[in-house]
Amino acid sequence: MTRRRINFMCLQETKWVGKKAKELDSSGFKLWYTDEVRSRNGVGIIVDKEWKKDIVDVKRIGDRIIALKFVVEQDTFNVISAYAPPQVGLEEHLKVKFWEELEGLIQDIPLGEKIFLGGDLNGHVGSVSRGFEGVHGGYGLGELNAEGNSILDFSSAFDLTIANTCFRKRDEHLITYKSGASCSQIDFFLIRKTRRSV
Repeated sequence: MTRRRINFMCLQETKWVGKKAKELDSSGFKLWYTDEVRSRNGVGIIVDKEWKKDIVDVKRIGDRIIALKFVVEQDTFNVISAYAPPQVGLEEHLKVKFWEELEGLIQDIPLGEKIFLGGDLNGHVGSVSRGFEGVHGGYGLGELNAEGNSILDFSSAFDLTIANTCFRKRDEHLITYKSGASCSQIDFFLIRKTRRSV
């Protein structure tokens, strides 16, 4: 984070039990996290020393969603880390619950506030926009699947853009999960459409 000058980082699969915050080291980075069951799920956000003083609110929703609200001068930022249930091996009602909780969080954020959502959303939005222009930038990886369609529908409903589909990159730079010969893009960064120029 220091080398790349990153102010905050969204984490998934933290596996630290509790709803806590802790200083990471002498560099001033601080981690806020939430998890309910050891060795499963968990999300967190690491914030650098410059931004951590600007946090005014923390929301923890189960072990898959955490949000920090920052006030910096006249701007209010909401940084959200989310970890969607996996595509296979989990009951459908748990997937629905995740999206409903995330929707509830976004609905409670006033339109004038900025949103930065970084998450392992466990879906494939595909390589082309397919009717989701303005939401999907046209530079994704692979083929759209049902979970990816949920991401696109969610983004469209809340006027969000999937930022990491807005830039042309080599496939190896789009891959966020690799297992053997299987490669996919399941980690996404969503922002309000009005923030694309920032």
